[in-house]
Amino acid sequence: MTRAERVAAFTDLYHPTVNGVTYTVSLWRDRWPRVRDSMAVVFPKMDGYDPDAGEYAVPSVQAPLYPRYRLGVPRIPSGLERPDVVHVHTPFTVGIAGIRYARKHEIPTVASYHTLLDDRAGQHVPDALVGGLEQLTRAYERSVFELADRVIAPTAFARRNLLERVAADVDVRIVSNGIDTEFFRPVDPTPFRTAHGLARIDGPMVGYTGRHGFEKNLEELVDGVAGTDVTAVVAGDGPARESLEAHAARTDADVRFLGFLERGELPAFYSALDAFVFPSPVETQGLVALEATACGTPVVAVDAGALTESVIQGETGYRYEGGDLEDFREALERTLAERDRLSDLCRRRRPMLSVEHSLEQLAARYDELL
Repeated sequence: MTRAERVAAFTDLYHPTVNGVTYTVSLWRDRWPRVRDSMAVVFPKMDGYDPDAGEYAVPSVQAPLYPRYRLGVPRIPSGLERPDVVHVHTPFTVGIAGIRYARKHEIPTVASYHTLLDDRAGQHVPDALVGGLEQLTRAYERSVFELADRVIAPTAFARRNLLERVAADVDVRIVSNGIDTEFFRPVDPTPFRTAHGLARIDGPMVGYTGRHGFEKNLEELVDGVAGTDVTAVVAGDGPARESLEAHAARTDADVRFLGFLERGELPAFYSALDAFVFPSPVETQGLVALEATACGTPVVAVDAGALTESVIQGETGYRYEGGDLEDFREALERTLAERDRLSDLCRRRRPMLSVEHSLEQLAARYDELL
């Protein structure tokens, strides 16, 4: 049987941008040689990152609506070795260039469905235009994904969304993105708590880290701990941070904002928490929930999107009905009361969460196309 050894990944999101797509592509590239040969990456050039061998930065321009991002010029960099498979991670200029390159050279094309684009439509237009923009976004996604020979979705929820809501006529297989379980593991959180002024907190401590986007619904975390003895520790940054801090100031919730954490601090952050709280209803997988689980920290998550799969009820945490603060507090109380049992079960799931486990599955899906 022919094996896919060399892969070329095309992505509009990569270093130095910090998000789930960048993390996944970078981790896959790093660990793919443990499974097969090599994985090249083509991405938009950005200040602050110098490409390594096998990374190809193409010229870029500032993206409209998202000034922190860049759109790469849709060209194929010189020196890119012909791959066995092209894997497209984003449906924009660099991703489209990858699809065109693959079709021109008759190379099998795989696309990953990482993001629910239509859920962000309300951030950019008046309410009266949201519905139309959502339809336009889904039509665009269909036109891109239907050019791929196969689509990889990280969860069954993401697969259903692409087939039913986006209505794409595609062959979708489920492969978890996986996480770096060598890095995300239980560690002693004492130095972290001391460094960030958390050592004197006596009561339960819960938290969140990640992008502060309005679609993440982080105000629910603040409202859920208001009036309790629970301290919420929020790390990360994003467009909703200022609004979230102002909202927290209007409540009697004990919320500590840590800002952006260096990646090396994350295992200690997760390990310091009694529970990780994830109120975002728009996740296609929810990598931070898996990272917390790998660190032995149970998760309290909204019962929506991919978190219905990523958080196993009564094993890696508890889920609650979005918008129902009473249900949120009940899930949080159960998680805190059962913390030791849940933490043990979280640790037992570590092998299933590893990126190596995911890449073995991904390699098999590639091979089927050759």
